[in-house]
Amino acid sequence: MLLYRTVAREAAAEQVIERSRFIAYIAPASSKEEGDAFIASIRAKHKDATHNVPAMVIGDKMQVQWASDDGEPQGTSGAPMVQLLTQEGITNVCIVVTRYFGGIKLGTGGLVRAYTSSARLALEAAGIREVREMTALDVVVDYTHLAKIQNLAREREWVIDDIVYEDKVKMSLSCVSEEAEDMKRMLTEITSGALNVTAERDVER
Repeated sequence: MLLYRTVAREAAAEQVIERSRFIAYIAPASSKEEGDAFIASIRAKHKDATHNVPAMVIGDKMQVQWASDDGEPQGTSGAPMVQLLTQEGITNVCIVVTRYFGGIKLGTGGLVRAYTSSARLALEAAGIREVREMTALDVVVDYTHLAKIQNLAREREWVIDDIVYEDKVKMSLSCVSEEAEDMKRMLTEITSGALNVTAERDVER
């Protein structure tokens, strides 16, 4: 089940509009504290900027929506960026758009367009990923079954994590939760029942 959409990585994008330089920074943030830390780091990096305008949306249901205009006219910068994120269905994300004023005033509509387009460029640079509810199985198998499991995982788009090679192979296998029973059945079949499941848990990926 799809839980939410967020950005895949930290990124930055830059554009110049009427001689003003806009640098948009974006990062994943799973809490307001993470977002605040990211904002503080950008403000420290650009202490000499005219404005460092932050915006964030946090929570799988977008429970936290926060922005500041940082000295720009009210409603022309931070709020439009939050609106862009919510319209695009993007959460757990923080954006800071740094502006170095170039001497030409953009007007209310021009500011909204400048900050929104800068945020959109940052989104494009960061890429979007979908976070889904998945089921993870921690398993122990004989080495003779490892290649079969790896091939099946590639075919079924399962995720293999945390492989440990000891007297037997320990690993974690994840799939979308709706397919968890099928995964267990297939693993049991290809190992002829010699599969030891040590844990099963819900994860987000």
